Amino acid sequence: MNSSITNNPKVQLAATAVVSAAVAAGAILSYQRLQHGERLTRLKQSIPRNPSSSATSSEAVQPLNRVGPLPKPDKEDEHNQILAHRAQNGDFDDELILEQLARNRVFLGDEGLSKLRDAFVVVVGCGGVGSHACAALARSGVSKIRLIDFDQVTLSSLNRHAVATLADVGLPKVQCLSRRLCAITPWVKFDLRLQKFDGSCAAELLAPWEETDQKPDFVIDAIDNIESKVELLKFCHDHSLPVISAMGAGTKSDPTRILVGDISASTDDGLSRATRRKLKLQGVTNGIPVVYSTEKWGEGKAALLPLDQKEFEKGTVGDLGPLPDFRVRILPVLGTMPAVFGYTVANHVILKITGYPMDYQPAKSRDKMYEGILAYVQASEEKVLRHLEKSTGNHRTDICIGLKVPLTLGDIAFVVEEAFHGRSAVTGIATGSKLVLIRWKKPAATTLVRIGQRDTKDEQKSSDLKLRDLVCMTKEEALRHQNEVLLGEKSLEEVYAPEIIEFVAARQNMAASYEKHRP
Repeated sequence: MNSSITNNPKVQLAATAVVSAAVAAGAILSYQRLQHGERLTRLKQSIPRNPSSSATSSEAVQPLNRVGPLPKPDKEDEHNQILAHRAQNGDFDDELILEQLARNRVFLGDEGLSKLRDAFVVVVGCGGVGSHACAALARSGVSKIRLIDFDQVTLSSLNRHAVATLADVGLPKVQCLSRRLCAITPWVKFDLRLQKFDGSCAAELLAPWEETDQKPDFVIDAIDNIESKVELLKFCHDHSLPVISAMGAGTKSDPTRILVGDISASTDDGLSRATRRKLKLQGVTNGIPVVYSTEKWGEGKAALLPLDQKEFEKGTVGDLGPLPDFRVRILPVLGTMPAVFGYTVANHVILKITGYPMDYQPAKSRDKMYEGILAYVQASEEKVLRHLEKSTGNHRTDICIGLKVPLTLGDIAFVVEEAFHGRSAVTGIATGSKLVLIRWKKPAATTLVRIGQRDTKDEQKSSDLKLRDLVCMTKEEALRHQNEVLLGEKSLEEVYAPEIIEFVAARQNMAASYEKHRP
């Protein structure tokens, strides 16, 4: 029976076809491997083994604009820079690049990878978080990266920096990243800016890529200084530049608590909280994605180390920092956490640029709630003004026509969320849309501020209300407060317990300290 099968012409024909296909496939694969090997060989042979002896080596080493040459570059540095110089000028086999990016290509698709390779990303801050984000972007295919940082690599940087080695200590961080990454992705073009970011140079540092006039496809905020961070995020918000901000990785230890969400939703993080407060006072209440941790501090966990008393004795503590307004205390950092933050940032940027579906849990906008609270403050101020004017004998019913309150939605968001943590100062109730703001103390005189010729269309009327005057309550509590204190004759001491009055005073002092950040 077996012999009859093997003698069957159809079976013999099928077997022959299978063998032929296998031989053909093997030949094709062998040819492809041979071609691939030849390309690699040609590439390696085209790079001088002893760059210093090459007639063109001084021209081939890529200049590092605004920073200067590497200090005493060794042979490996020169070798890598020559390769990078050639690759960035198009003398690099694109098939080899695609092979290096093969896993990304399969995941993102040809169109997605093409978008990533055409992208221009700005990384502001090249320490632990920024260096890991930059390295991930370069390895993933982003071809144009601007690095902005004023600082140098130190020994203490090595526990968290993505690519720095002992040989890089003392080198500017922007130069360190370029130096190391050109050995991995030589085709990536780096624009190095050894500079501290602040509002005065924002337009220059976030300007389009000079060669192509391409605007940044994304800006990464990896700054650990609050003032610079706020200025960067405000500039990006006002100029519609896509941005993502990394909040504090210091003192954090639980990678499962790291989230991507809107800045309005970030909690349990000092850097996030301070940044959020100042942005709200400048009118930015949401719309900026941030990477933050929900991890809470607990007994036995790391915390900000206090300054030694001897440091205070040297003079003004702020003068001890490397630059004005920079922190001078040592922040404990577990080396793994900045990497997790940095890769999370890079992941977000990659997905956004390529249009890959993102399933983050969206934060609910609270702007409608803030609009309702602002309207409540407006109505309350009108009632208070009418009552005060009437008590002085002025019975004009049109006194409040055109009255404005000098508050924005950002101001409302700041007082509700930051000063009072979204809770009633009276009972601690957090009822969301039922919370309102109202003046705390009864004014001793009129609250009306008038500018321009009176009783004409050019006159401007406003209330003298300040952030420090407001308190957060439920609508029911605010109605009682209005009737008994603002429009009535009762004092605060008659209505509220001493601990409530003390609590409100503390919250209002905090609000007063932040009012200087309003534009």
